[in-house]
Amino acid sequence: MQLYYIPGACSLADHIALEWVGANYDMVEMNFKSIKSPDYMAMNPGGNVPLLKHGDFLLTENVAILHYLAETFPKAQLLGKDTPRDRAEVMRWLAFINSDVHPSFHPLFMHHRSADPAAERVVAGAARQVRRYLERLERQLEGKSWVVGERSVVDPYLFVVLRWATVLKLDLDGLNNLAAFSDRMYSDDGVSAALFAEEGLQI
Repeated sequence: MQLYYIPGACSLADHIALEWVGANYDMVEMNFKSIKSPDYMAMNPGGNVPLLKHGDFLLTENVAILHYLAETFPKAQLLGKDTPRDRAEVMRWLAFINSDVHPSFHPLFMHHRSADPAAERVVAGAARQVRRYLERLERQLEGKSWVVGERSVVDPYLFVVLRWATVLKLDLDGLNNLAAFSDRMYSDDGVSAALFAEEGLQI
């Protein structure tokens, strides 16, 4: 397997999942220029990351990659217990982070350094929306170590967006369950390996 990634991007979630399932994989570092190259666009017309290459199979989109890794390595049990409801619960929260939480960061990344009053209003509104989403995840984590109770493919994705929130200096006050979750992730061997490989970060 090969994972095409950009350091700091959502592809980190897939990198962590590769560690958790014990896959034999290589990493291919990309940047904002190389993802628009003809060769890469031929593999991934979206011109973005992540891209997972498994033999002649090319797979894009975080939800699909995370689900594929969990299905390919079932012993890792990253899709919950083997019942339709448990799997649906994993997919519910994975979809929430992918479809709601992740896109809410787009205005922040685009405009957070802008001094334009209109952009500042957009940033403030986006920050409030992110906070509301994180409060929902805070409630979901009450009494739990992991989003669905047991470790799953949801957790690396949540970890990624929490890192974004920290980098952007968003209001995380009082989100104690999320803070404890982040600490657990940073102390995980697979997370440490992924962060060291991508960023040289030693924990």
